[in-house]
Amino acid sequence: MEIRTSRLVLRSLERAHLDQMLPLITREVAATTLRITHPYTRKDAEEYFDGMEADIAKGKMLQMSIFVASSDEYCGSVGLRIEREHGRAELGYWLGVPYWGQGYASEATQAVVAYGFGELGLNRIYATVFAGNTASCRVIGKAGMKYEGCMCQHVNKWGRFLDVEVYGLLATDWRNAVQ
Repeated sequence: MEIRTSRLVLRSLERAHLDQMLPLITREVAATTLRITHPYTRKDAEEYFDGMEADIAKGKMLQMSIFVASSDEYCGSVGLRIEREHGRAELGYWLGVPYWGQGYASEATQAVVAYGFGELGLNRIYATVFAGNTASCRVIGKAGMKYEGCMCQHVNKWGRFLDVEVYGLLATDWRNAVQ
């Protein structure tokens, strides 16, 4: 599967992308994400792919590699963890540090949100962000998500309990915004 935006090409994440992916998953990237560890090894990636492929086969996940269209450089990943019985999905993404601050995350998340509401027929898409991660708050805000609340000390990341903020968007609000 492929989704094109003005500057990006989103392709189904494949094991063939591992060699491009691994060098980009640095400590800085892991520090901003809920599910990425550091160091992130090939074994970690292989285990992730095993679970992801099973979830994709069951319709529980959409996971895309992000490529810069002009150079075909791999720069990150974006996806949805889908809960069909509830008509919702959790948006997740990461970009390698060299690609931060260029609007790629916003462009990729907007494309996946549109796909989730348009093609997948979801009712709600939400995202969780570590409190204080203003860059991610801007990214999901550009996708139309609104702040819904804070789960205090919700996760333990590297020995510290961190607050997690929840942002969400309903299909009706998304449709009204894009018309």
